[in-house]
Amino acid sequence: MTRVTVLGTGAWGTTLAQVLCDAGHQVLIWGRNDEVVSEINSSRSNHKFLPGIYLPENLHATSNIEEAFKFGEAIVLAVPAQTLRENLKNWSAIFPKDLPIISTLKGIEAETMARMTEVIVQELGTDAALIGLITGPNLAGELSLREPAGAVAASSNPQLQGLMIDLFTTPYFRIYPSDDLVGCELAGAAKSVVALAVGMTIGMNLGENTQAMIITRGLSEVARFGQSYGANPLTFLGLAGMGDIVASCGSALSRNRQFGEAYGRTGTMDGARSEVAKTVEGVASAPAIRELAHRVGVEVPIIEVMADAVTGSITPHQAMERLMSVSTLAEL
Repeated sequence: MTRVTVLGTGAWGTTLAQVLCDAGHQVLIWGRNDEVVSEINSSRSNHKFLPGIYLPENLHATSNIEEAFKFGEAIVLAVPAQTLRENLKNWSAIFPKDLPIISTLKGIEAETMARMTEVIVQELGTDAALIGLITGPNLAGELSLREPAGAVAASSNPQLQGLMIDLFTTPYFRIYPSDDLVGCELAGAAKSVVALAVGMTIGMNLGENTQAMIITRGLSEVARFGQSYGANPLTFLGLAGMGDIVASCGSALSRNRQFGEAYGRTGTMDGARSEVAKTVEGVASAPAIRELAHRVGVEVPIIEVMADAVTGSITPHQAMERLMSVSTLAEL
């Protein structure tokens, strides 16, 4: 049994805390919202983010960050990606520097184009051997119901891979090790942009031929993008790549797809934001991923189009016109 601190009481943080409890560990989850924290402790629920889910008795919550850091033997990060640096700056003086840090974040920092584990190293000076990532086709709404699912535990450190497998493995959640941290992280970030594009086509009432084209060409883009940064090509055929794209593009539970649908239906980013107020990592990450791809000379037409879309420069119809006019040579 391990004591684990989870930072973030949103849907994903609460779901992972439940998984950790089901795996037999002691879990303390931290959040800023005192009402949510009180509800978790008193009612065993988090109705705002996981309505209808009864949380384990061995899950406890706190809004005291010092208490959270003193509790855990491992720290799980489940805060929004674009807030990570600010949070780490605020916590750096008291953040334990000798504990494993497990990121569950999928995104590229908009201003710096840094991966989330790079942000951790930059702000905390943490040894890379202490940093891991849990990623894959994991929709909180399904995993919280304990439906069978799988994920990848990525780290350059085999011992940390083993720890993550031990922490998160339950009868319904299977964990596979990977040493390709960069590939898993880039795949998780880039797939969100592909899901935006698929959602856009659904919102425009386009059919499954269109969706299949976007998904398959999108996977090709994500793989080329990742390989250009040294990732293992096979990573993109597994749970962190293809698996995550299929789940994010195919499920109405996916926030990125939901936002894309609203964008395609309303025709504007403002219209989409009025319908989907939740954090949507693909919107924040798209321009940064485009820039990272351009730096290494990789053609990513879908990502490029969606980067323009999220800045409001083009309409959904213009986005589709551009996608259909891309030279096929650019996607070889």
